[in-house]
Amino acid sequence: MEYCVFIHTNHKQIVGALVAEYALRRNSKNNTKFGVRIIQHQDYPFFREHEGQFYLRDGVKRPWFNNDLQSFTPLRFMPPELMGYQGRAVVIDPDVFALGDVWELLSRDMQGKAIMCRRRAGPKGAVDRCLASSVMLLDNEKLRHWNVEQTFDRMFTFEQDYQPWICLKDEARETIGLFENEWNDFDKLDENTKMIHNTRRRTQPWKAGLPIDWRPAERFRLFPPLGWLMQARRRLFGEYALLGCYQPHPDPHQEDFFFGLLKECLEKGIVTEELICDQMKQNHVRHDALEVIDRTPRLAGA
Repeated sequence: MEYCVFIHTNHKQIVGALVAEYALRRNSKNNTKFGVRIIQHQDYPFFREHEGQFYLRDGVKRPWFNNDLQSFTPLRFMPPELMGYQGRAVVIDPDVFALGDVWELLSRDMQGKAIMCRRRAGPKGAVDRCLASSVMLLDNEKLRHWNVEQTFDRMFTFEQDYQPWICLKDEARETIGLFENEWNDFDKLDENTKMIHNTRRRTQPWKAGLPIDWRPAERFRLFPPLGWLMQARRRLFGEYALLGCYQPHPDPHQEDFFFGLLKECLEKGIVTEELICDQMKQNHVRHDALEVIDRTPRLAGA
């Protein structure tokens, strides 16, 4: 059986994706047993074909922008197609970094399930029963009904809503199993963490100080007026107006972990100083990144 880990990304999160790939390899003792592949938004023309067109997101019609921070998210459903609906895949966001050995997840007993993941935290998980598709273990043969381009196109005819697609609500619940939260730990780093997910976009460690370039939700079931205010802000002032800047991560250990990995990537030539400087110029990486790398202590087990 073939095994592969996929990291899906776009031009704004390419540094995160490269660090994520390095962390997977660095912290596995089973590297000969699986592949790692970065899949990029720019390589799929169907995204560009819908630039500026309205699509359905949580019941709200919004324009699709390929330059948005998270324009890559539909690609998390691409691995079964890319593997010919054979074998197993793990797919992760570009802001997910392994501390444990991902082979333990790839090779686990799925008990006949097609998908394994964890529940979302907060209202999305509790109220909406949203599942976190940001890290998934997939049995590709059981997912032959997945066709990303077709499903993506249906969002623009308003037959498909983005939110239930991303939350796995369109899948039969009996085909989905749950794995331990430690395989997708939301902004929590402790001795049990297998993969840390810097899921709070506003505090991603490599973005501090940059202007916000992602679009917040516009539907809040617990307090609908907040959604109305967000819609009014967008329509009056623009997509990213009045959203402020990325903030430092409240846990300095998580910043040290990311920049410790990035330091090793720089030393090994996986990431170049030229790439980091270019990403800084484009406001994709914080402007003091090189100084942060210099002062970040080395990680254990380098």
